[in-house]
Amino acid sequence: MQQLTALYTAFTGQAPKTTEVIAGSGSNRQYVRFTSSEGQSIIGVVGTSLEENHAFCYLADHFSGKELPVPHVLAVAEDGLRYLQQDLGSRSLFDALKGGRDAGGQYSEEERQLLRRTIAELPRLQVLGAQGLDFSNCYPQAEMDEMNVFFDLNYFKYCFLKATGIDFHEVRLEQDFRALAKDLLEGQKNAIPTFLYRDFQARNVMLDAAGNPHFIDFQGGRRGPIYYDLASFLWQASARYPQDLRQELIDVYRESLNRTLAAHNLPVFDFHFSIFNSFILFRLLQVLGAYGFRGYFERKQHFLDSIPPALKNLRDLLAEEGSCPYSELRKVLEQLTQESADAHSTPTAPLPARLEKTQAPSRTGGTGEESATKGKPSLVVRIFSFSYKRGIPEDTSGNGGGYVFDCRSTHNPGRYEPYKQITGLDAPVIKFLEDDGEILTFLDSVYRLADAHVERYLQRGFTDLMFSFGCTGGQHRSVYCAQHLAEHLNKKYGIEVDLTHRERGIHTLLPSAAKG
Repeated sequence: MQQLTALYTAFTGQAPKTTEVIAGSGSNRQYVRFTSSEGQSIIGVVGTSLEENHAFCYLADHFSGKELPVPHVLAVAEDGLRYLQQDLGSRSLFDALKGGRDAGGQYSEEERQLLRRTIAELPRLQVLGAQGLDFSNCYPQAEMDEMNVFFDLNYFKYCFLKATGIDFHEVRLEQDFRALAKDLLEGQKNAIPTFLYRDFQARNVMLDAAGNPHFIDFQGGRRGPIYYDLASFLWQASARYPQDLRQELIDVYRESLNRTLAAHNLPVFDFHFSIFNSFILFRLLQVLGAYGFRGYFERKQHFLDSIPPALKNLRDLLAEEGSCPYSELRKVLEQLTQESADAHSTPTAPLPARLEKTQAPSRTGGTGEESATKGKPSLVVRIFSFSYKRGIPEDTSGNGGGYVFDCRSTHNPGRYEPYKQITGLDAPVIKFLEDDGEILTFLDSVYRLADAHVERYLQRGFTDLMFSFGCTGGQHRSVYCAQHLAEHLNKKYGIEVDLTHRERGIHTLLPSAAKG
């Protein structure tokens, strides 16, 4: 914070009168609103990824030069990890549409007008923003490709579909995934390059006093097809846009696209509804994968609540002729949506065994007298994963704390787009870390130290031992290490392990062999 404040002071020539930390979203960036004594405000940003910061600043400068509605970057620190940008205010399109969402998709004329303005601006960003853009500056890659598509499709398969327990033919489904991927990538073979925003949603649109939209958080953008952003926005599950409004907004988008192309003497774009339907299908599978992981595995109620409207969107899409020409995928999706409609709720999802128990039984503390008198192992090991940004976990036992291991020296999968939305509990991240090998060498040393300590504590009859693993975001490396040490100690010594992935909101009890 001091370095960011220093950047503000150097840029404005005065210290800020007030400093307000702005609640972040799902990223690792921190946002701060600085206000001067004259009442003028600037947003300060601290990012952990130099490449991601560079992508945002490059894109913002490029888009500003095209007079597109994005925040201006005002100053960048020498190390590239902090920058200042124009303050676009505090009212997002998502906030402005609250009435329509709460009314189950009954949007007022004022809300519809805000949506029309926003959709009409999108083609300008996609088309004009791509003119002269050096896509090599995009992060983490320059163009949507097959790897992106298969990552999202497998996210759906492993984090949602398999969790529901529905039977399917995996080879045939993979064949359908390949066919869908081919159709999606054909959709980006335009006569001109176009910019794919990738995270185009109401939360990333800020409104000025006149209701004009301004775009933020486009740092994950790259070259890609125009259909993706339109599908992502209009089929957002929580929005519950009625079909007539969707169709109206599609018409507004197409008219704006044609005007933009004609005004700049660019070739006419032939909008194919069959390709657009493929992107709608892809986007719905993508969000179900995210909702499945955040809901079924992390047990976050907000994401569980989002599954029924997402399945309704999928059910409505399947009712349209030719919307899913992939036989095994259609069979699976029809079963999913039918079961959901029959139950009027989400499909029941069995959880992995290691996440089965989320609440530890109450204990009196570090004495362990009750378990000792019954002949059960008295030692309880408490293990945490955490983000250093939020500080080291507090030791509530009164014993003064335990071991703290810093995982930040190992290769971070969070730097790469395919792993940003998943954690060290997920197979793709586990494979990344283990193929890289650094984390295994790191854990070998931890295991030797932990084993010696546990054995000595058992000999002496101690009842409490604590290990904590920290990394940048408390999402990948620390989660992997904490999970593996917990399972290692529980299996080797049969002791109770109380495991908390603090930043993920996951609390698991691995019972002792005597209790199991």
